[in-house]
Amino acid sequence: MPSRRLTHVDASRRPTMVDVGAKEVTHRVAVAEARIRMPRTVARALRASGHRTGKGPVFDTAIVAGVMAAKRTHELIPFCHPLGLEDCQIEIAPVGAGIAVRCRVSVHHRTGVEMEALTGAAVAALTIYDMCKALSHDIEIAQLRLLAKSGGRRPFARGAAG
Repeated sequence: MPSRRLTHVDASRRPTMVDVGAKEVTHRVAVAEARIRMPRTVARALRASGHRTGKGPVFDTAIVAGVMAAKRTHELIPFCHPLGLEDCQIEIAPVGAGIAVRCRVSVHHRTGVEMEALTGAAVAALTIYDMCKALSHDIEIAQLRLLAKSGGRRPFARGAAG
């Protein structure tokens, strides 16, 4: 396995932003997911209401929040480059007694969009929590993870060998 080094630390071990100026512009895509677990009674109530609470349409609001967050990732994470995202899609689906949130982001750029996809999924999940907490505080956001990325030096697909 090749040795890896931290890219956001300079020779003096100080934090630094990675210079991507010499990298080739490629089509970058990343997909991230968050899982939300909740009591079955809450999941049933949410489904019965058409995924609405007193605060409004839960899934629609979470989609908007996730897209807004993905677009502003560079304002939240210190060394993320500001990117003009070309696409950001949030998919939300009930899964058993929970909810799966998936965020797919793409751009033509010199740097990847993993952090944007992760941020979009995380904030969409947080929005669902916020809109459902009146039903129960026994809701968990779990398994925030990168599922896939492509377009850079090291493509990744969760579950792939390597």
